[in-house]
Amino acid sequence: MDAGDYADLKQAKDLLENPGLAAKITNLLGLPVEKGFALLPDRWSEAVQRATRKSMRRALDFAVNTMKDNPGKPASNRVHKLIVAADGAAAGAFGLPALVVELPVTTTVMLRSIADIARSMGESVRSIDSRLACLEVFALGGKTPKDNATETGYFAVRAALARTVSEAAQYIAERGLAEEGAPPLVRLIVTLSSRFGLVVSEKVAAQAIPVIGAAGGALINTLFIDYFQGTARGHFTVRRLERKYGAAEVRRLYSEA
Repeated sequence: MDAGDYADLKQAKDLLENPGLAAKITNLLGLPVEKGFALLPDRWSEAVQRATRKSMRRALDFAVNTMKDNPGKPASNRVHKLIVAADGAAAGAFGLPALVVELPVTTTVMLRSIADIARSMGESVRSIDSRLACLEVFALGGKTPKDNATETGYFAVRAALARTVSEAAQYIAERGLAEEGAPPLVRLIVTLSSRFGLVVSEKVAAQAIPVIGAAGGALINTLFIDYFQGTARGHFTVRRLERKYGAAEVRRLYSEA
C-alpha cells in the first residue's frame, strides 16, 4: 500500500474506533449524558425504539428508491448539518414527543449526507451493495463497550451485519420493497435499529438536560450528524482501499495502523 493510502487508512481507523457520541456530548456540555437519562419520563425507551424503527424503514425506502448516482462529486456536509440543526432546534423546543416526528427526518437527511460521502469516494449508489453500505453506517456508529475494547471492532460489526445485509440485498434485487413485512427486510431493520438506537438514546438523554433547550437541540443534532459523517468517511475509505488492495490486506494493515 502506498504512503498516501496508508495515511488514509490510519485516519479511517481513527474515525471508526473513536470514542462514542456520549463522550463527545460530555466534552461539549461539560456534563455527563447519564444525567439526562435520569430526567427522561417513564417508558421513554419505547418512544425511542418506535422512532428508531420508523427511521430505519424510511431510510431503507429512501436508499432503494430515491438515491441518485453522481460518482466523484464532493460531499455537501455543511448543507446537511444546517438542515439537521434546524430539526434539532424544533425537537429541543418540544421535547421527547417531537422525537417520533424529528428522528425519521433527521435520519433521512443524514443518509443523504452519507450517500454524498460514499459517492465522493467512488461508490455507485445505483448498486444495492453501495446503498446498503450507506445504511450500515448507522449500525457502525452504534458502539458498545465490547466494540470499543476490541481493536478490530469495526470489522467485527461488519462481519456481524454481513449475512443480514446480504440476504436483504438479494431480496431487494429480486422483489424490491413491495412486501414490507418480508423477513429479510424485517431482520435488516431490526439489526440496524438496535445499534442505531444506542446512539439515539444518548442524543435523547443529552436533549433532556434542562440547559439544552432549542439552541442546545440544534447543537446536539449537529454533533449527531457530524459523528455519523465521520463514521461514513472512515467506512467508505476502507471500502475504497479494499477495492484497490483487497479486503484481507486492508484488514491486516488496519490492525497494525
